[in-house]
Amino acid sequence: MEYTRLGSTGMKVSRICLGCMGFGDAEHWIHKWVLDEESSRPVIQHALELGINFFDTANVYSIGVSEEILGRAIKEFARRHEVVIATKVFGVMRAGPNGGGLSRKAILSEIDHSLRRLGTDYVDLYQIHRWDSETPIAETMEALHDVVKAGKARYIGASAMWAWQFQKTLYVAEQHGWTRFVSMQDHLNLIYREEEREMLPLCRAEGIGVIPYSPLAAGRLTRDWTADSSLRAQTDQVAIGKYDATADTDRQIVVRVAELAEKHGVARSQIALAWLLQKEPVTAPIIGATKLSHLDDAVGALAVKLTQDEVAYLETPYVPHRIVGHQ
Repeated sequence: MEYTRLGSTGMKVSRICLGCMGFGDAEHWIHKWVLDEESSRPVIQHALELGINFFDTANVYSIGVSEEILGRAIKEFARRHEVVIATKVFGVMRAGPNGGGLSRKAILSEIDHSLRRLGTDYVDLYQIHRWDSETPIAETMEALHDVVKAGKARYIGASAMWAWQFQKTLYVAEQHGWTRFVSMQDHLNLIYREEEREMLPLCRAEGIGVIPYSPLAAGRLTRDWTADSSLRAQTDQVAIGKYDATADTDRQIVVRVAELAEKHGVARSQIALAWLLQKEPVTAPIIGATKLSHLDDAVGALAVKLTQDEVAYLETPYVPHRIVGHQ
């Protein structure tokens, strides 16, 4: 395993992060492909055995069940101070007013709920899941600053927003002397590269670590273009809405991933991840593993080194895409 600092912080994280959206309760959540606790625990344990110390979840994943599963597994399989736990706030957790969002009331309530579910006194990275257009950003940033000062979070991060919005958060924090975001969790992979236009340059300039989600485009970069064998491929409406199955340029990229995988003698996922790992300022792709082999392949990608010609070969077919993921 390789480790690196998260952005300009002193905290070191594994270059592969295990995303925990796939652990939860299929009966009571929108994603029917998630693993229950019994099936999730071996995946979390194997990640730790491989040297992965970075785990990302969110309060809204299976409405808290993902946090509960992760918290119990970490307590049994690891020492708390040796792992980096990240969770998120924003999603609607209950019906009625103040059930979600980024108000001071919501943030100070939800951090306590997350800590209880995770079974820990603090999280290492507390992230806003989306931009809240109904709450003044100063209110959000001050509340997050107070969460850090109370010792309930070591750092704060953001996810999936326009670059101008992210710049505004950094400005407001600096203006008031509040805690700044240290990371950006954004949508980035070989068939969705819109973040390269403004967000990645901003993160490079500000020393922000980038931890991309959906690095394999929900599996589309790991199989033939028309294949839809997995339950997730057939039922995940969120992912289906992000990618156009009729896009010929995307198909060309998937074909080129397959060609380079054969050339290198590795899995297609390793080519897609190797491309992402060489892109600055990417810190750690978030891998949504639901099988032990997914983790083995992801960690194996660290040893795959692409030449500049190969990187260009993968990138050449790309054309601009509509912006997805900010909602």
